[in-house]
Amino acid sequence: MPLVKANGINIEVETHGPENGPAVLMIMGLAAQLTHWPADFIGALTKQGYRVITFDNRDIGLSEKLHAKRAPQPMAYAALSRLPFMKALAPYTLKDMAGDAVGVLDALKVEKAHVIGVSMGGMIGQVLAATNPDRVASFTPIMSSTNHPSLPKADPEIIKEIFATRTRPRTRDELIERTIKLWNLIGTPDGGNDPDVFREKIANAVDRCTYPAGIRRQISAIIASGDLRRFAKKIKTPTLVIHGSIDPLSPMRGGLDIAASVQDARYEIIDGMGHDLPPKFLPQIIDLILGHLREVTENVAERAA
Repeated sequence: MPLVKANGINIEVETHGPENGPAVLMIMGLAAQLTHWPADFIGALTKQGYRVITFDNRDIGLSEKLHAKRAPQPMAYAALSRLPFMKALAPYTLKDMAGDAVGVLDALKVEKAHVIGVSMGGMIGQVLAATNPDRVASFTPIMSSTNHPSLPKADPEIIKEIFATRTRPRTRDELIERTIKLWNLIGTPDGGNDPDVFREKIANAVDRCTYPAGIRRQISAIIASGDLRRFAKKIKTPTLVIHGSIDPLSPMRGGLDIAASVQDARYEIIDGMGHDLPPKFLPQIIDLILGHLREVTENVAERAA
């Protein structure tokens, strides 16, 4: 599908499944393109009659790049972000990115969608569900967080790898190797990925879009948005929180904090899962989500009867 105009910018969108099916809007995480969604995940939803909508967040993939916006240096910005004037330096916030998601629904003429968000996508989803409750039928954040400052931080080795600047990859192959190394650090040990297939997927993503400035701007959006409990506590939408027990990038207390903040939220821990959607645990994740969507649909039908 071509670019759509959403929230005043061009957003790359793909749709799967029947156009008249209940919509499922899937929001990807930091630096991740819509191609990161596992095909089996999308296929499982479309087989049940859902219309799946995926898109590239702003500044990533084939969506519009905000070249004119300043991209702060992440480590320095994080260190100084508590100063009152620093948050204003961010080129945009997660609220703007939630506006992009609403714009995608508007462009596709979708009144309401089930929302699934991973990592940063789960943060965007919290803002979306809180500020546009009439557009969200259900909400499922996966490996996400409220971003509260008291929560455990990511493993220092991973932060160092994400923010590494002194040894930037000089070639396509180096970039692919660096990306695989990072995924191996944050992902599920023995997650069931075929190494050759996984490498090809990373290579395709590198070729589709490599734009470090956009990643820096997305990081600044997370930092500038701060504590998301103020949004999570407003969510009345049926919510299922899914988190891996050994997630080193977004420790599982972040997911627990979402569940504790959202009224009547359900919290499911995937024992042994890291910060990814590995083949090993994908069937379990899919079953949880399909069950959640069915329950929401049945409850709506009962209230309408």
